[in-house]
Order: sequence, then structure tokens, then C-alpha cells
Amino acid sequence: MGQKVHPYGFRLGVIREPKSRWFAEGKQYRENLIQDMKMRRYIETRLSDASVAEVLIDRAAGAVTVTIRTAKPGIVIGRAGQDVEQLRRKLESLTGTRVRVNVEETPDPDINAQLIAENIARQIERRVAFRRAMRQAVERAMRMGAQGVRCMVSGRLGGAEIARSETHGPEGRVPLQTLRADVEYGFAEARTGYGNIGCKVWIYKGDIMPSRTRVRRTDAAEAAEAEEQNGGESAPSDLDGAPTDANTQAAVSGAAESTEQIVETAGVEAGVGEGSGPAAEVAPVASDVQDPLLSALQPDADTEQVDEES
Repeated sequence: MGQKVHPYGFRLGVIREPKSRWFAEGKQYRENLIQDMKMRRYIETRLSDASVAEVLIDRAAGAVTVTIRTAKPGIVIGRAGQDVEQLRRKLESLTGTRVRVNVEETPDPDINAQLIAENIARQIERRVAFRRAMRQAVERAMRMGAQGVRCMVSGRLGGAEIARSETHGPEGRVPLQTLRADVEYGFAEARTGYGNIGCKVWIYKGDIMPSRTRVRRTDAAEAAEAEEQNGGESAPSDLDGAPTDANTQAAVSGAAESTEQIVETAGVEAGVGEGSGPAAEVAPVASDVQDPLLSALQPDADTEQVDEES
């Protein structure tokens, strides 16, 4: 009953990358794992006031690279880099190998689940009402752009003799079962005089769609697919009577030249000289043959004379 999966491990390999990037087998794997746990525990204890959000560990060629993401990089680095140098020497003594420390600033400290959980825990240690601390944290996160927030505290709340759990939210959406949902999870403990109080925070920032890689197909495969789409007929070529752009232009220019030649020939036959302008008129050809239709319509001169005498 109540089996719950860690939101980070549930999405590992889908939208999340491992926080420790190295490979080992057998005894070496066991030693590296113990070293990672010691380094993370020491960094969490030493930099408890530096708002450390995440610690990444890389191993390559006998060297360890530790990347610390924090909201207060100045506290981690110290004056002239003295604090980070002391931290590096201490990590080298814990691991027995060469260690390099990188410090990065968290891009979104106001909506980081781990930092919000630590903030709630510090307020509970200062005897702030836990309901007020959770409500303020949720409102601030929603105001800064989070799409959903949920908080929960467990323990002897308010000094009660029987431990219990109190939950605030969820405000917005917190889809815990959606793999592509960017859900951050943070946990911190408040150490009070009447016991420890655990603080959990879930923050939903939206969906992350996995990248899709397109495999480049060969030209033969593309040609076969095009032939299938055309119903088994091959694509038309220049020899099949469907002219290309160059052939179309050549055909149009040839037709225009032929039209000009026909017009020039007709002008010469009609008696238009080469020197005459475009507005020259062709003189009508005189002919002694009279059209019978015109002669029938014209009145006879003798008939007109008889009418006048009468």
C-alpha cells in the first residue's frame, strides 16, 4: 500500500540525466559509490548556508570533477577563492584522487524544489508556523512561473506528541505519473528541539518532449517511395514530353520568333515597305469592276431627272 517512486529516478533516462557520470565494475564500483556519498554528505554539511541545489560528479582519467550548483556562488568561492580551494583539498583527502571543483549559479532559485524545501525547513527551525511557511513558499513559486506546486511536512508538528503529516496544495498541476513532465523534487529536514521534521516539495515546470533523431535515407529508398506514391509510374523526365523550365523558355522564345516572321511576311505582301512606319496606311487598289450590290443600291440618274420634270 502506498508504494511511491522518486520523481528523479522515475524519469532517469527519459528527461533526466544521472548526477554521477562514470562507469566501473566490481570492487571499483563499490569504492566509487562510497566516495560519492562521502563527498555529497560533506558538501551538504559544509555549505548548508550556501543554498546548494545540486551536486554533479564526473570521473575521467583518474580525476574527479565536482560541479556545485548554488544560488549563492559567492559564499562557496569565498574571498579570492580561498574557500573553494579548502573545499577542493578536503575532497581530495576524502577520495585520494585529484579533484577539480566547479561552481555554477542556479538559473532559477525561486522555483527550485530543493531550495524551497530548505527554506521551509529553516523557517520551521525558527519557530515559524509550518502552514504559513508552506503557503508563502507555494505562492512565491506560482508567482515566479511554476505551473504546479505541492508541499508536505511530517513529524511532531507544533510540538505535538503524536507525529502527523500536513499537505498544502497541489496548486496548479503536478502530474507525477507523466514521464515527460518536468517535475522537480526536493527534501530537507528541520532539526527542532522536539525532533526532526521532514519537508518535501514537488514543482511542475511543464513538459519536456524527448528529442527525435531522423535517420537519413538513401536516394534509392526515396525514389522507391516516390514511385509507390505515383501508383507505380516513374517520375516524368525531360524525354517524356514534360519540358523542364529551360525547355519551356526555349519553346516560348521560338514561338515568338515564328510569330514575328509571319507578321513581317504579311506586311511585305500587302505592300508595306520596310521604311514605312507603323502608322502607315495601305492605299486601296483601284478597280473598274463594280460591285453589283452597290450598283443596285445607288439610284439611277435618269429616274431622278424624270422626277424633277414632273
